[in-house]
Amino acid sequence: MVAAPAETAAGLQIGLTGGIGSGKSTVANLLVNCGAQLVDTDAIARAITQAGGAAMPTLAAAFGPSALTPDGALDRAHMRALAFSDAEARLRLEAILHPLIGREALRQAAAVTVDVVVFDVPLLTASSHWRQRVARVLVVDCSVDTQVARVAQRPGWTADSARAVVAQQASRPERRALADAVIHNDGISLVQLQQEVRALWSLWTARSNPGPR
Repeated sequence: MVAAPAETAAGLQIGLTGGIGSGKSTVANLLVNCGAQLVDTDAIARAITQAGGAAMPTLAAAFGPSALTPDGALDRAHMRALAFSDAEARLRLEAILHPLIGREALRQAAAVTVDVVVFDVPLLTASSHWRQRVARVLVVDCSVDTQVARVAQRPGWTADSARAVVAQQASRPERRALADAVIHNDGISLVQLQQEVRALWSLWTARSNPGPR
């Protein structure tokens, strides 16, 4: 959940989303290279669930010692497995994390001094608050097989665990239905991906800054 839209210095606010393994983080970095300021909700989530993080006292009280690593951080692998097997636990987890993530995202956005801010929001499709906040939605898309193959290469992941996460996320048609633009990051090189991002950047920033008539 995110609070009502706040004023920021950015002239164009873009919501960036995509399924796990889609290449969304790569696109986010390419947008930063174009001149955007990134507000990464995943990075915020990691920060507030580290040892001593803002969410940890409430998480420890809600889920007990088994949810913590020996140093007092959130055991992300344990909580991921619990959230995907127990809908009630997932809702409790989201009820704790989402307001904290939303407030920190707004704080970061309020400090932006460039013309474009990009909110990297994996759960944007499921959140009307985020959709109302941003002016444009960019979806990074690829086939499920590509998602699984990419994620399975990460430490601690298997193809089965990757498919389980993909199945719990919004579907590709659901994400694309909300998109103002879709980048198909499947079977293309990094150079080609960069070209697509730059072309979209030029189009969207030109529209948001039409100049004198």
